[in-house]
Amino acid sequence: MSQAIKVGIFVTVCLAVLAYLVIKVEDLSLLGGEGQRVVALFDTVVGLDDKAPVRIAGVRVGRVDGIGLEGQKARVELLLEKPVALTAGSRASVSNAGILGDKFIQLILGPADAPPLAEGAVLPGDAPVSFDQALAKLNDLGDSIGGLTDSFQQQDLAPAIGRLIANLEATSADLRVLIGANSAQVTATVGNFERFSSTLAEQLPTLTDRLDQLVAGLGSMVDENRSDLRDSLANLRDITDNVQTSVDHLNSISGQIASGEGTLGKLVYSDQAHDSLVSTLDSIEGGVDTLSDTLGRLNSLEFKLGLEGSYFTDIEESRTALNVQIDSPGKDRFYFVELVDDPRGRVQNRTEVITTTVDGGPPERRTIETSTSKDDFTISAQFGFRLGQADLRAGLFESSGGGALDYHLWDRRVKLSLEAFDFSRQEDLSPRLRLTGRYRLNDSIYVVGGYDDLLESDRSSVFLGAGIRWSDEDLKYLLGSIPKF
Repeated sequence: MSQAIKVGIFVTVCLAVLAYLVIKVEDLSLLGGEGQRVVALFDTVVGLDDKAPVRIAGVRVGRVDGIGLEGQKARVELLLEKPVALTAGSRASVSNAGILGDKFIQLILGPADAPPLAEGAVLPGDAPVSFDQALAKLNDLGDSIGGLTDSFQQQDLAPAIGRLIANLEATSADLRVLIGANSAQVTATVGNFERFSSTLAEQLPTLTDRLDQLVAGLGSMVDENRSDLRDSLANLRDITDNVQTSVDHLNSISGQIASGEGTLGKLVYSDQAHDSLVSTLDSIEGGVDTLSDTLGRLNSLEFKLGLEGSYFTDIEESRTALNVQIDSPGKDRFYFVELVDDPRGRVQNRTEVITTTVDGGPPERRTIETSTSKDDFTISAQFGFRLGQADLRAGLFESSGGGALDYHLWDRRVKLSLEAFDFSRQEDLSPRLRLTGRYRLNDSIYVVGGYDDLLESDRSSVFLGAGIRWSDEDLKYLLGSIPKF
């Protein structure tokens, strides 16, 4: 198989993988329409990311397809994968998937018998109370309770108690008046009690006979189960003794605590133990704050994963690179790591000295120098600064030291780069200079071209290629779309 066919097969496979990733990241539909679009307005959508899921009753029905400002409100565009019957009264709400989960949009449908919403209608949005607002409410509640306690301590409650006693006396007088006004009802109630007592006197002999029969039955039952009753009483006595022993132990422990003995006693009565405990709790609180700050900084880092392929026309070879870029929270510096399959490889020189003797004459020495190119993976690890429209990079460039200058144009859609590295090349070759231009077709896909090894005419080559880059949100979406088996 010729080299051109191999290159063609490799480029075809790369383009197929690239097409699949573009379809998944951009949510392109090859067999159907774009889907139903809905717009919702919120007072705030803090924590909500683009491409976040849209759910109805917990079931995913689409995703967020754009977040912007409309006046003083946040405008969120929702792309529903299938048509949803939205009726009057439907709302949108920002919800959390658990305590530490990502935010998503929850659609709350209106009544089924309500009229459908007109095309282009905007849904009202509900935003949940943020964590900072909840903490502010708790602080206000604590201040209110503290103020109420201080007011109780400062005020004299004697007048209030005097008013309470006066109110009780007035209520007692009202009760006497009420009883006097209802004396007839009281007399009727007393008559009812008299009739009840006479009926009880008539039925008392019968009740007494039945009680005698019940007592006799209980006596016979006790006689039949006397041994079991004795054992139960013995068990009860043992239980009482055990309870008394436990009470004695509790009394002993409470006595030690009251006298300041033991760990609990020292904790209650020792100022040093109390101060040590408070210091330990303060240290734990400081550690928690430090951990929270560290996690917050890690969460603010932005990761970008890229895959790039280029074809060198002069040497008829291809170059493949897999890279990761990490942006700092302030975005004034970044880190770049790349694994490169370079067709030029690394040049290695080998010197061999051969000594020969002809017919016993003096020895003759010949020196043979060979140069080989080893096709292997190389590593790039760089640290960069952003200075307005320009970026400065330094570090490893394909396993050798170097530096680079990047310049951005047209709202950073075009990037021109000049890289200089490998200053100690074999065979007294000049440093390797590479001029590269990149143009972004959209947020993920770009094309690349340039000229490599400018200072060495026999090794220089024009190259063309393309690449794709995924942001944090793209990676989350791709991982979420992987089928579960």
